[in-house]
Amino acid sequence: MDNLCHTLVGAALGEAGLKRTTAYGNATLMIASNLPDVDVLVFATSTPSVTFRRGWTHGVLADVVLPLALTAIVVAVARRRGRTDVRPRSILLLSYLGVLVHVAMDLLNNYGVRLLMPFSQHWFYGDVLFIIDPWMWLLLGAGIWLARRWRSARPARGALLLAGIYVLAMIVNARLARAEIVDRWQQVAGRPPQAVMVGPLPITPLQRQVIIDAGDHYETGMFTWLPRNIRFDARDVPKNDTDPRVTAARNAPNVRAFLVWSRFPFWTLEPAGRGTRVTVGDMRFNGGPGVAARNFTQTVIVSAPPGS
Repeated sequence: MDNLCHTLVGAALGEAGLKRTTAYGNATLMIASNLPDVDVLVFATSTPSVTFRRGWTHGVLADVVLPLALTAIVVAVARRRGRTDVRPRSILLLSYLGVLVHVAMDLLNNYGVRLLMPFSQHWFYGDVLFIIDPWMWLLLGAGIWLARRWRSARPARGALLLAGIYVLAMIVNARLARAEIVDRWQQVAGRPPQAVMVGPLPITPLQRQVIIDAGDHYETGMFTWLPRNIRFDARDVPKNDTDPRVTAARNAPNVRAFLVWSRFPFWTLEPAGRGTRVTVGDMRFNGGPGVAARNFTQTVIVSAPPGS
């Protein structure tokens, strides 16, 4: 999820009563709810951001270490300021709660999380909520505002409950939609898809993006609940992954790094002088069939073989 949503979750947990367990309780919850995203520092480097994001800082090792580090910092700051009402054990528990809730929320997206890092690079996908979900903002923001206005924990608790119900409803939504898509595709193709995503879209919880790996190409479409309908796009998207120029491009460090993250990679090839510009994108984040979003691509120039 986006950092505004993570911050609102931390603040709502605090307003629900947890901030009263210790001084700096609210601050600890909001910081911990964003802490795994310290990996955004990768944007300051030349490393493809998608390679590092939601890996080391979201895995099981970080789930253990980050709360300990945050607790040490909060307690040190409190002592430096002469505060005696900080309870280290409560700070530690709040830190663990914030970090674990952050990872669980990120797992709801189609971006993915490498939960087992650093022991495994395997990605886990929830395909439940879009990374930016205004409905979560609205529910949590209203609960926090009312809790502070009324000086009561009840609105924040109600907001967290409604947010939980919304998430559960979206999980059911995602699972039922996926089952229907797979069943429909098998009826037509006569075989199961190699991979499938029935993923969330922004703002519209009753519509879902469909991506089906059909072997040498992808089929895309839209699933809607009201009216209940499955619509596939007229154009397929070729993978182009068997082209010799793609094979050469895979050896480039930036492309290898990108493929660590990519779930539905596709390749485009364009003339570039005496070579070919090879670009890899991911079907989850594109601007239309076969058009990859600029922030989710990597490109390399493959030279033409001698004599060509």
